[in-house]
This record gives sequence, structure tokens and C-alpha cells, in this order.
Amino acid sequence: MKEDFRSIEFAPGKVLSVETGRIAKQADGAVVVRMGDTMVLCTAVSAKEPKPGQDFFPLTVDHKESFSAAGRFPGGFMKREGRSNEKEILSSRLIDRTLRPLFPKGYYCDTQIISSVISSDDEHDGDVLGGFGASLALHLSDVPFDGPMGEVRVGRVNGEFIINPTVTELKESDMDMVVGGSADSILMMEGEMDEISEKDMLDAIKAAHEAIKKLCDFQNELREELGKPKREFVAPAVDEDLEAQVKGVAEAQIIEIVNIGLGKEEYNDKIREAKTEAIAKLEEAWADDEGATDKLSEAKKILGSIEKNALRNMILEKERRIDGRTPVDIRDIWTQVGYIARTHGSSIFTRGETQALVSATLGTKRDEQSVDTLFSQEGKQFMLHYNFPPYSVGEAGFMRGPGRREIGHGHLAERALKMMMPTFDEFGYVVRLISDITESNGSSSMASVCGGSMALMDAGVPLKKPVAGIAMGMIVGENKTVVLSDIRGEEDFMGDMDFKTAGSSEGITACQMDMKVQGISFEIIEQALEQAHTGRIHILGEMVKTISSARESISQYAPQFLKMEIDGSDIGAVIGPGGKVIQTLQKETGTEIIIEEDSNGKGQVTISANDLSKAEEAKKRIKMIVGHLEEGAVYKGIVKSIKDFGAFVEVAPGKDGLLHISEIDHKRVEKVSDYLSLGDEIEVKLLKVEHGGKLRLSRKALIEREG
Repeated sequence: MKEDFRSIEFAPGKVLSVETGRIAKQADGAVVVRMGDTMVLCTAVSAKEPKPGQDFFPLTVDHKESFSAAGRFPGGFMKREGRSNEKEILSSRLIDRTLRPLFPKGYYCDTQIISSVISSDDEHDGDVLGGFGASLALHLSDVPFDGPMGEVRVGRVNGEFIINPTVTELKESDMDMVVGGSADSILMMEGEMDEISEKDMLDAIKAAHEAIKKLCDFQNELREELGKPKREFVAPAVDEDLEAQVKGVAEAQIIEIVNIGLGKEEYNDKIREAKTEAIAKLEEAWADDEGATDKLSEAKKILGSIEKNALRNMILEKERRIDGRTPVDIRDIWTQVGYIARTHGSSIFTRGETQALVSATLGTKRDEQSVDTLFSQEGKQFMLHYNFPPYSVGEAGFMRGPGRREIGHGHLAERALKMMMPTFDEFGYVVRLISDITESNGSSSMASVCGGSMALMDAGVPLKKPVAGIAMGMIVGENKTVVLSDIRGEEDFMGDMDFKTAGSSEGITACQMDMKVQGISFEIIEQALEQAHTGRIHILGEMVKTISSARESISQYAPQFLKMEIDGSDIGAVIGPGGKVIQTLQKETGTEIIIEEDSNGKGQVTISANDLSKAEEAKKRIKMIVGHLEEGAVYKGIVKSIKDFGAFVEVAPGKDGLLHISEIDHKRVEKVSDYLSLGDEIEVKLLKVEHGGKLRLSRKALIEREG
């Protein structure tokens, strides 16, 4: 590919440049995309032939963000990047989901896209540049590809849409949505927003598409001048005689099962039985056929196609679904909160045969997750972790760490709820949700949103409003398109769209859409949004029957905390040399103490403990350390030294007072050691703070006089 460099203004004030032919020349396609000082190298490589027996498209997309791109070292002990972090995985998924529908049907060659951020400034995120660059690398290569596509981010500041907003602009934006599409239609979108309306959502998608069309035209211009000739590819032909033979033994029975209206388990059992019977008949018929093994393998694919077509035709012709519902019906819902005994909040959300068991845990500032990106190091105070164990679909399997799907689903549910969470300053707790999918038959990420909302309220987290989510599907026929509400597993797998939206009664807080066909019209998006709104309101109505607002108090098992303010000059005294004072204070009181200096130079102290009385004790001792000792107050102290005239008692770290021999007991005390020993913990009353800060203590003031 020859060297070339050119640029395009694809949105007002947004200029993107492209370089080809200089780097990674042995890849099938390679480009460097640049905005500002952010540069992304995108490469595409595809095998010339599929592996023997390959019957699916093995596409791999990896988006990598090396800290060297920002002139930084990775944090931690290891100074080399390892496995992909969450940001890289999520960015990879955005690229994958937009590209995948654009490869020819039947193309099964191993294909790898690598998007590497090689330079990063402080304002331009490389993720959407990676999506555009991946498309261009494929478009210029010889790899079969029905593109191009464009990928952009949409923000909105003061009511105005901004394409590919900078990091600074995004901080002021009420939405952050990535949209991918071809020149003709939308292929993918995902984002979070602050309760925007369905109309505003549609307008945002349209604004994104205008930029996408310019990016696609730009890629077509480049291909005409620089593109390689495409490899010859012919999709595998269907053996019509074999297809007719398979249909003859199984089609009628499969259509009958699809039309009965069954639950997941019964449906799967009957379909499995029908397919097994069909294969047995075909094995018998082909017993003497040398090519029987290959024909049986193909027959299994045909059986899957028969089932898929039967389901789709029933929906298109009868507007009736596999479980008997109409396109707009929502499955039955039941919910419960407070199910798990010792968590700080919990819920069970069940919709049809999909169930999420969600727990909420409240923690302190030290429990926040440290997030290190190319742009910043910051603490994350709300997180949702999604788990999909194999038993949820009745299977046995390995229990490994979260995969890309689990990370993506958890991230979407987290974004849906994040917009309704109180700020850390308002609530003061770090919050972690765990959503364990205990049953699955479609839309488990949206069940996590619903269950997460309820678990948060059960934990006493003051959500602004309850949040619910719903997954929409679509079946496209020759002359008709049907949009489905609350899709189950088969409708997702055999349908043409998975469009999830979540939000409150007032608006949308998160969305995610994937297409299995090459795009969707704005009219269908509008219908899906309106249908989703109706479904979301229905689900919220079912949820609030169980819990409608946050509990007035948090769990007795959650950390209790107190806050206080000290002078900035006193921070060092509370921390002590090498942290000795604060560590001793935490150990002796069983608390966790965090001190942060605010913009006014004051020390903001947060004291947390499982028992509020422990936090109160720590607060009292901090007051003593900084000189806030109250005359007449009672303090616990430790005997530090014994003299002939009395004892010195430490009532706070670094604060000793004199317990005179006359103040030890009402009786005459001849010898101090008869009453006190070094290290004794005693209660004393502060009689007076004398000039110079000397403390006069009394023990006898707390002892009732005999007689």
C-alpha cells in the first residue's frame, strides 16, 4: 500500500487525519488515525483459508492502550502491560460489535483486528478512532468486507450535540454515547445519559449518523485510490437436495413445537428430541453413504436453520412468539428484597426464566477501586460486578474469571444505575453491587439493572429514582419488521437485533444495541424506543410494589461513620511521626480513619467503624489530640509513669495529665503503686486544663464515696 496522508473535518471543529503505507506493511491492511496528539495504529489480518470444519466466523478484536503512549509507566510492581484491562476490553467490544455484521455470510477465515494507541494527549480518547481505523484498514485491504463503517462518540452540552467530545467537554455533557454505523444505517450504539427522552436519544443518533456518513464517504475515496483488490470469496453453496431431505424428516415436527407456546426447559427438551430423532433417521438412510459424516454435520446446521425460520415466520405471520406472547408482552415478574441475611442490601429479580440475585455492600473511602487510565488516576466509588455461572443455563462448566461478555454486561448495568446514584459527598459510602445470574433466558443484564436498583434501596442508598431495564428484539422479513419487547434467549439468538435500554420513569440512563443484519432504520429505532419506554414503565410498576424508595436507615452490619473537621495545622499531630499516632488510634478504637485536606486547608476527618460507639471514642480522642479537651469530661487513659506524688496518665496520643495522689481515691493514699500499675487502663475526669496545656485529672471524682 503506497504512502499517503490526508485529513477530513467530519463534524464542526473535529478534524481527523489518516496515514497509510508507512507502518505495519506486512498486515493485510494498516492505517494510523490521528486527532490532536492521539494516534492509533489499526491493523487487519485475515487467513487465506478457513480451518477444516470451521462453521463460524472467528473474529478477534483487541484494543490496546500502552501507558507509554501518554509518557507514563504502568502503576504497580510490574512495569509491563499484561492482560487487557477493563477499558481496553470495553473498547474492543465496541469495535467488534460494529464490524461483525459487515463480513460476508459464510466467511469463516480467522480474522484479527488490533487497535493500538501509540500516542495519547489529555483530550482525545483513542477508542472511537480505533473503530474508524479498523474499518479503514479492512476497507483498504484485500479481506472480504461489506463496509465501510464509522464510529463516533456523541455528547451534549447546553442542549447542543458534540461529535467526539474532548475529555473536558465530556465532563460537562449529560450523555456519553458511542454510535457505529454504515452510510445507510446504524449498526451499534452504547452509552450512558442523564434521563434523556426518547426523542433526544433519536436526535443524538441522527447527529452521530451525519458524521458517520462523512467518515464512510472518506473511506470510499481512499479505497478508490489506495485499496487492494479484494480476494475472491464465494459463500458456501447450500445443497438443495440435502436440505429437502432434512426438511422432509424434521420440518413439520419442529414447526409444531415452535408453535405450541412452551417455557425454555420444555421447549429445549422437545426440540432436542425432535432433532435427535431426525439425525437417527438420516443416519439410517445414509448408512452406506461414504460421505455420511459430512452430510450429518451439514444436516445439523440445516436443522438449526429450520428452527430459526419457523420461529421467525411465526412472529412475522402471526405476531405470536415462542411462549405465546404478543410482540409487546412482558414476561411475569416477581421480586423480593432483604433475602440475604448478612449483606447490607439484597434483592431477587425474576422475569420469566431470567433471575438475578443481587447483593449490595457499603464500604469506606479506602474500599474504592483505583482506576488508572491514559488520562487520569482516580477512585471509583460505585461498581457493579456481573457473574454468569454455568448452572444458570443448566450446564456444567469451568468457573473462571469474568470474560468479555460478563465485563460488558456488568459495565452496562453499572452505567444504567450510576446516573441515579448519590454523589460520594452526599452519601459517604463506596458501593459495590454483585449480580449473580441464577437463571437465564434472555436479558440478564437488564435483570441486573432492576435487581441492582432494588438492592441499593434495600441497603438504604438514596437513589434519585428507581431504575429498570428492558431488552428489545427485532425480526426482519421481506415486507415486514416486527419489534419484540422483553426478548428471551431464542429470540436473541435467532433474531436480528438486541437493543437494551434502561432508565427511570423520567428518561433513559443507558442503552446498548447490536445488530445481526446490516443496519436498522431510524423509524425502527423510534418504534423500539417507544415500545421500550412502555415496557420500562410496566417493569418499574412491578418493582415498586416490593420497594419504592431507599430504607431510612442502613444495615446494622454496614460501617457506621462520623465526620469532623480539624485545622490543617493539626493534621500532622493526628497522623503522628510515620503515621504512628493514627495507626495506634485505629488499632485501639477498632476504627478506620481517613484524613483529607480540602481546598480551604482544613482537615476533613472521616471515622468509620462497625459500632458507632467506637467511632465516637475515636472522635473524642482526636479532639483531645488537637487540643479540644473538655473540662469535666471523662476519658479512658493509660498509666504511663508512677511518681511519689501521683501518676501521669495518657488520655490521648501525646496528651498526658497528672493524676495527683490526692485524686486517686477518697481514702488517704500512702503509696500510689498500691492502687495503680504501669499500663493500667483507667477512667479519669478532666478537672482543669491549666495555662500551658497541663492537664489535672481525677480518679476519685468517678468513685462513689463509701458510707
